[in-house]
Amino acid sequence: MIFGIAALVPALFFVVGVIRDRRRLGNAVWLGVTLVFLVLWLVFRASVNGGWSAVIVGYALAAVLLCLGFVLPAALVANGVLMLRREGFGLANLLSLLAGLAIFGVVAAFGFATAHTGPVVDAVIGSLLIVAAYVAFLFVSLLLYSIVYGSIGRRTGFDAIVVLGAGLIGDRVPPLLAARLDRALHLYHREVAAGRTPLLVVSGGQGPDEEVSEAAAMRDYLRRRDVPDELIVLEDRATTTEQNLAYSAELLADRGWTGRAVAVTNNFHVFRAAVLARRLRLRMQIIGAPTAWYFLPSAFLREFAALLTHNPIVHTVTCGLLVGLHLLLTLTP
Repeated sequence: MIFGIAALVPALFFVVGVIRDRRRLGNAVWLGVTLVFLVLWLVFRASVNGGWSAVIVGYALAAVLLCLGFVLPAALVANGVLMLRREGFGLANLLSLLAGLAIFGVVAAFGFATAHTGPVVDAVIGSLLIVAAYVAFLFVSLLLYSIVYGSIGRRTGFDAIVVLGAGLIGDRVPPLLAARLDRALHLYHREVAAGRTPLLVVSGGQGPDEEVSEAAAMRDYLRRRDVPDELIVLEDRATTTEQNLAYSAELLADRGWTGRAVAVTNNFHVFRAAVLARRLRLRMQIIGAPTAWYFLPSAFLREFAALLTHNPIVHTVTCGLLVGLHLLLTLTP
């Protein structure tokens, strides 16, 4: 009962947070805390009731642990190898491989601790597991809330559609960026059908290995699909997501635009772009475009790492306090 009641508090904060602003990072944390208490409530109820409910919950927990400890890291390693083969060598493409190996490392450390108990071993391995559990909690919370954020919100009634840039191949639009443009075109045609003529802002500067700016290539892509040139606004300075949003908003403001805007990116990038839009105080919704399945694990891991950098002091202090409490309890006679 106590866990069920405890779950109501973070659930209330979650609902209020979503109503006030769906783009708050805290919403993801409150969602995660709610789910933790609900799981604890379910386990407690099953242990009290006994019978088939306890057996089912026991098998479910065993299956989850098996997936987390072996199936998930194996899948991440396999995905990492696939990423290297299809996308080339690079730190961003190594993330799923490194994450899989890290999980195997945590499992191995836990196995070592069970075979070699002692105050020092318990302190070191326990600290490692606490940090791993904290990171896993944040990742799952942000992943789930990213899905929630991408599933709710307005889908029509936009006066401007901002397309966030991505890398080019020479002067060609690659599939990742094409997905964003196709999603923007879908929104554009839906608004036109409803009697509106939204502006299309294409945002992206020119990288060192690109023959033209991303914005220029995106403009040509839209022109070939019969979007009138006067409805396309070029923003060709931005090199980061934050600049994409800020510079695009400046261009719209310079044109005297005061309507409702939406920014289009890939689905894995939606929530971080929304957090940045909130930080910039922009009244802008973010909508995602589909991404190739094999690209998603590394992409979500990259987004997660970027979101962690938004509050590094908070995460460092929290981990420090948890580990410090563990060491105090473990090493104190």
